[in-house]
Amino acid sequence: MTTTHTTALVPELRYLALGDSYTIGEGIEEAGRWPMQLARALRAEGIPIADPQIIATTGWTTDELDAAITAQEPLGEYDFVSLLIGVNNQYRGRPVEEYRVQFAALLWRAIGFARNRPERVLALSIPDWGVTPFAQQQGRDRDQIARELDAYNLAAREACSARGVAFVDITAVSRERGEDVKMLADDGLHPSAAMYAEWTKLAFPVAHRLLAA
Repeated sequence: MTTTHTTALVPELRYLALGDSYTIGEGIEEAGRWPMQLARALRAEGIPIADPQIIATTGWTTDELDAAITAQEPLGEYDFVSLLIGVNNQYRGRPVEEYRVQFAALLWRAIGFARNRPERVLALSIPDWGVTPFAQQQGRDRDQIARELDAYNLAAREACSARGVAFVDITAVSRERGEDVKMLADDGLHPSAAMYAEWTKLAFPVAHRLLAA
């Protein structure tokens, strides 16, 4: 008589990544996008998470991301949601108070997708594109960009804190290494897979803690 042993399969966790060019990985291979890198890193540490469903397009502002989410509904429920949005609001000169309101609305939507669990949502700060060769070639004021992005990121951090959502600061590393050609895509503006790996290092311990709880 033969005894058959069965192993219970652990269902993959569903991951939704919301954003703009920094989430879709403008100018690089799909595998190099930071949400893809994060999912691989989590799986390597025993977290059974699927590659993310990504809703992101280069150039999107907060209101454009919101409209795109609405256009794709119903999206269902997810075990983990990441959000990184706002650089194009700043680039277009939109007021920080508008961003504050629209980011908070997106945060609520993200929490809803995570089955109303704010502890399963992760937001990243906006990187500083003012240090890049692209900004220098355009003659942009590096200090002004930094000040405006700091204000945007403060608004996002406060919104996350008020709702119990984890916030990861990747702006510092973008400033420290954003001029390095190895950290940039060919356009001299968007990050390379190597820079996204730096972001992943910062996001990983937070995401691991959220998902392992």
